[in-house]
Amino acid sequence: MENPPPPASTSSKQDKKDSLVYEYFKKRREFGKQTLFEDQGPELIVNIPGNPAVYGNYVLRNPVHVAIQNTGTMSEHWVNSERAEYTTSGMNHIEGGWPKDINMNDPEATLRYRRKIEKDDAYIHAVMHLGHSMEHNILQNNAMDMYQIYYSELPPIPPVEHSTCHTVNVYREPGTRRPVRSLSWQSDGGAKLASAHADIDLVKNSRTQQFSYIWDIENANAPELVMKSLSPLLDLQYNPRDQHTLVGGMVNGQVGWWDMRKGGEAVGICPPHVAHRDLVRNVLFINSKTGAEFFSSSPDGVVKWWDTRNMNEPTDSMIIDLVKAPTDPQSIENALGISALEYEPTIPTRFMVGTETGLVIGGNRKGKNPVEKLPNRYEAHLGPVYALQRNPTFLKNFLTVGDWTARVWSEDCRESSILWTYSHRTKLTDGAWNPIRFSLMLVTQWDGCLSCWDLLRRRSAPIVTAQICDEPLLRLRPHEGGLLVACGSSKGTVYLAELSQNLGTADKNDKQLLTHILERENKRERILEARMRELRLRMRQDRDGGPQVNESDPTANDKDLEEATAEYTQMVSNLQAKENGQANQS
Repeated sequence: MENPPPPASTSSKQDKKDSLVYEYFKKRREFGKQTLFEDQGPELIVNIPGNPAVYGNYVLRNPVHVAIQNTGTMSEHWVNSERAEYTTSGMNHIEGGWPKDINMNDPEATLRYRRKIEKDDAYIHAVMHLGHSMEHNILQNNAMDMYQIYYSELPPIPPVEHSTCHTVNVYREPGTRRPVRSLSWQSDGGAKLASAHADIDLVKNSRTQQFSYIWDIENANAPELVMKSLSPLLDLQYNPRDQHTLVGGMVNGQVGWWDMRKGGEAVGICPPHVAHRDLVRNVLFINSKTGAEFFSSSPDGVVKWWDTRNMNEPTDSMIIDLVKAPTDPQSIENALGISALEYEPTIPTRFMVGTETGLVIGGNRKGKNPVEKLPNRYEAHLGPVYALQRNPTFLKNFLTVGDWTARVWSEDCRESSILWTYSHRTKLTDGAWNPIRFSLMLVTQWDGCLSCWDLLRRRSAPIVTAQICDEPLLRLRPHEGGLLVACGSSKGTVYLAELSQNLGTADKNDKQLLTHILERENKRERILEARMRELRLRMRQDRDGGPQVNESDPTANDKDLEEATAEYTQMVSNLQAKENGQANQS
C-alpha cells in the first residue's frame, strides 16, 4: 500500500474553503413556482479514446474495486439573512363616501341613493375598471393547498381486501411434549388460555402426576399456573360466569373442578364408582342460576350432569341409545360412543352429541321417554365426529367436522347437509365458527394447516390457508374478540394465530346476506328430500307390485316445492315476454 499524502496546512484549507463559496440570490416573486421537468436524451460531454501504445504499461488485477463518479460532488446552501419585523395593530373600519345630505344610518335613504347611483352610466364604467385589479388580487391568493381534501363529495372507494393469517406467539409445554387435547379461553374476553395435554397410549397404566397449564398470552416463556391431576386431562373448560374456575375430564373417567385462586390442585373430584366407564372427552358448563352445573360425555355412551358444590354423585344421566319405540328400554351395551359435545346456553334443555359412528344426535333433557329424549338424528360423517358447534347467530344451523370434510347442517333437513367443503387430501381434526364474523369457519388439518372458509365470499375453496406448523394440528379455539385463534399440535405446542381485520369483523349487511344463503340452501335440500321420498315410494310400489294410480303424491302438500314451481314458471314467462318484445321491435 502507498503512504497517504501529508495533511495540508491550515491556511491552504481556509483558502480552498473560501474559493468554494458560492452565493445564490433569488427574488421573492420567484418563490413557490411550480417545477416543470422535461425528458432529455443523453449528452456526450467528453470522449477520450484509448491509446494502444500504453497497453503494455497496465497490470491486470482481479478483482478490482474502483469508485467512479462522473462529476464532482457539489452542494448548495442559502440563508435568508434579512429578517422582517411584524407588528400587531387594530383597525377601525367606518363606512364612508356618502354625501352630506344622506344619513348613512337610515337604511331607506341609503337604499334610494344606491339605486340612483346604479342607474348612472359612470357607475358601470367604474365597476368594470375596478374589476380587473380585483380579479388580479383574487388570483394571487388562489393557490392550491396540497394538504386540502378535494372532491370530498365523491363516494369513497372500498379498499382491496387482503385476507391473511399469521402466527404471533408460540407456547411450548415444559418437559415432555404431549399432544394438546383441549383449549379454552378465559371468559369475558380474558387474556388467559387453558391447555390440556395427554398422551393416551402412554399414560393408561401410568400413575405419575400429570399436568395441564394456564398461559398468559403475553408471556410465552413459562405458564402462569400448572394444573395438577392424578390422571391426564382430556378436556379443560373455563366457567363462562367465573373467570377463576374450570372443570375438566380425565382419562380414568373422573371429572373435577379447579379454582385458580387456590392453586393448581383440584378442589373437587367425583368418586371413581360414579365416574364414567371410559375416558371423558368433553365437559361443558350449562345455563343454571348458580353457574356451577356442567355435564360430561364419554365413549361409554353416557352423558352425566354434575354440580361443583356436590361432586359425590351426578345429578342426572342419559344413555345415548337410539330405540325405535317409546316403551323400549335403553341399554348401555348398545349405547353409541360420544366423541363431540355441543350446548347452547339460550336453549337450556337441549344439547347435541357427535358419536364415533358418524351420527349427530339431538338430545332433550326434559323428554319423558327415550324417543323424546333423543328426537333428532343426522348421518353426518363416515367416521367419528371430531367437532360439533352451533352457529353463534343462526342457532338452527350447526357445523360438523369429520373424516375429510366439514359440513353445515340445518335442523329442518335431516337427510343431508345444506353446505359442505370438498374432500381434503388430509384428515380434518377440528373446526369452529368465528364468534364475531359468523360466516367464517375455521378448520384445522392433519398436515398442520389452518383453513378459513367464508361462506359469503367463496364456498368452493378456503379464503385463506395458513401453514401453522409441520406437525398435525389437533385442536383450535377462537377468541371472543374474533381476531385471535389458538391451535394445539400433536407435539404439545400451542400456536396463537392472528387473522386479518376483514376476517375478524362483521359488516352491517353480513347477517342479511348469510340469511338468504342459508334459506336458499335449506329450501333446495327440502325439495330434494321430497323428490327422494317420491322416488323411494315408487320403487317400493314397483317392488311390491301394488297399484300406483290411487296412491297419493307425497309432494302434493309440499309448500317449498310449490313455491319453487311458481317461481320457475314466472321466470320462464318473463323471459318469453322479453324475447317476443325484442322480436317485434326488430
